Amino acid sequence: MNIIDLGLVGYKEAETLQLERLQSVMDGQTDNTLFLLEHPKVITYGRQGGGENLHVGKEFLARQGITLAQTTRGGNITCHFPGQLVGYPIWKVEKRPGGIRAFFHDMESTVINTCARFGVQTARRKGYPGVWVDENRKICSMGIGVRKWVTYHGLALNVGPDVSLFNLITLCGIQGASPTSLSMEADREISVRDVKDVFREEFEKTFAHTAVVAHQTARGREVCRNS
Repeated sequence: MNIIDLGLVGYKEAETLQLERLQSVMDGQTDNTLFLLEHPKVITYGRQGGGENLHVGKEFLARQGITLAQTTRGGNITCHFPGQLVGYPIWKVEKRPGGIRAFFHDMESTVINTCARFGVQTARRKGYPGVWVDENRKICSMGIGVRKWVTYHGLALNVGPDVSLFNLITLCGIQGASPTSLSMEADREISVRDVKDVFREEFEKTFAHTAVVAHQTARGREVCRNS
């Protein structure tokens, strides 16, 4: 697998990089890739929309220097900003045991394990993709797109103490949901740099393990066919 740190990069630029790598992975020219990055302030809609959950007008966003972008990921409306770790896995899921559902589960596991290493206990919430603290505080949003069994887009883990951009939207279109972050839950300031290093380790452990499982499963099927 390739893990590439893009630093702070604009949303449209990152989208272009994703699509280029997506085509390369689909064509078999490049290995699975994880982009790690931060975005300048941007509010994004999912494939199903989300404009009804934006609380301010486009003119206000323009004055504040906040970009508004339509995306091809699943999910509703969300925010990205410096102090939030974004991960975009460009990943083949066709031969992974469990397919897309297991891929999502593994992304959530990576985030849960990362948060635990900073002393923050998180969990899944049934029916709501992403990672949560208790039932209503969301620490990580997730939404992917898939082309020819290769994923793109991914996850956004709130790290820094300032999550005020979420005040401009109904978080993911979920009534009653509120944003939180690692720094808020740990009651100390945590840097994206530190979280990025831990997330990389946890991602490699989770996804290397599932790659081994997939390989073993494929070998087992071969043995069955030849027996």
